Amino acid sequence: MPKVLIVDDDPEIRETMASLLARENIAHDLAGDLASTREALEQDHHDLILLDVALPDGNGLDLLPEIKARSNAPEVIILTGRGDAQGAELAIERGVWDYLLKPSSTKEIKLSINRALKYREQKDRTRTKALDLSGVVGSSPAMQACYDLVARAAASESNVLITGETGVGKELMARTIHANSSRAENPFVVVDCAGMTDTLVESTLFGHRKGAFTGAVADQPGLISQAHQGTLFLDELGELPFSIQKSLLRVLQERKYRPVGENRELVSDFRLIAATNRDLESMVQAGTFRTDLYFRIKTIDLHLPPLRERKPDIGPLAMHFMEAVQKKYLMADKGFGADFLETLKAYSWPGNVRELGNAIEQAMLAGISETSLYAMHLPKEIRIQVAKAKVKNTSGPLDPAGGPACLYQGSESEEHVLPKFRKYRQDCEKSYLESLLVNCSGDISSMLKTSGLSRSYFYALLKKYNLD
Repeated sequence: MPKVLIVDDDPEIRETMASLLARENIAHDLAGDLASTREALEQDHHDLILLDVALPDGNGLDLLPEIKARSNAPEVIILTGRGDAQGAELAIERGVWDYLLKPSSTKEIKLSINRALKYREQKDRTRTKALDLSGVVGSSPAMQACYDLVARAAASESNVLITGETGVGKELMARTIHANSSRAENPFVVVDCAGMTDTLVESTLFGHRKGAFTGAVADQPGLISQAHQGTLFLDELGELPFSIQKSLLRVLQERKYRPVGENRELVSDFRLIAATNRDLESMVQAGTFRTDLYFRIKTIDLHLPPLRERKPDIGPLAMHFMEAVQKKYLMADKGFGADFLETLKAYSWPGNVRELGNAIEQAMLAGISETSLYAMHLPKEIRIQVAKAKVKNTSGPLDPAGGPACLYQGSESEEHVLPKFRKYRQDCEKSYLESLLVNCSGDISSMLKTSGLSRSYFYALLKKYNLD
């Protein structure tokens, strides 16, 4: 039985909505502010939230990211008396089902509720079909939302556009959709749009006949032909030459194509999945990507989050890559030191999952004779960035000479509780050493020359403050 959470600071509105749901035999809970809404969401499962915008302790729209980040997140209908165009746009972008203004008719509200619950029921049925997620690692809320779309895409024949930064795993997710679809036993054909020149792209996609051009010594089937009854994956779609986009659009519309040098059309029954790290919408506005092709491809839009937005997955991903490297090099099992995972989670991962995999392999090879991996085994550039961020977040301001400023400055009128001199000196020593490590990029000779310290005393200080 579905359950609805009514969130509104007006008791009369809450009672009206509760009465409407009771007549429909729909269970419900009530909340009057953001705090009680969070509490209700923690205590029970809800399929739908009727959410007001202006609440006593904040804006209801600010709660949407929290709601959508939940596992099996409920649908949301905004019901507000302070509607505005910008708020409506923000709500739709954040995935709400509907945006209604008070006063709306009971009929309109009831219709929206029933449609949202029916959609929810259909989505739950799709979710109950077990997905084969072989090779896919991640159970964070951000990835759970992606899996819902993957299940929906796998159950359909619609075109899919997968977007996300470089290295987030777009091809892996495309293969997962294919593996869970009715075409799983047929070919999965990859087209690297970034690796094709204008002169070769048409021949590569559509194929050619013998003698069609210089060098065409035999008939050659194209990738579209090879994808017959399977899936055609266009990787880096944003790099596809503008000159070929019109021809591709016609193929997508009719599933017919003409090889170079052929005088008749051929048919290919393929399912299209495309991926790009570029902003196609901006390219459409700039006139470098066809509007009609963009909307033809974007039937299902799956955006994969960057690794920095799914930090709970970093540990499991690191274990996954470590097991793969152990198998590749026939290594013994290794453990992780606490500082190893801390460093992984503190890094921003601009190269995303691909960069993490490469970093784990480098760390495994650097610590090949060790039983555990520590931060020191990670690539130097990762450790440097983490150290810089740590210094920036924990150190006080620097004086003009570049050293740490006094941590306890202030005007004479301010009250200060000064630390013991020994603690103050230790704080400054540690801050100086951290800045030294970053500024000299870990180079021992440079650090000794800059600081004027002897090698033995420098190492003693590093050990004293537990610094690498």
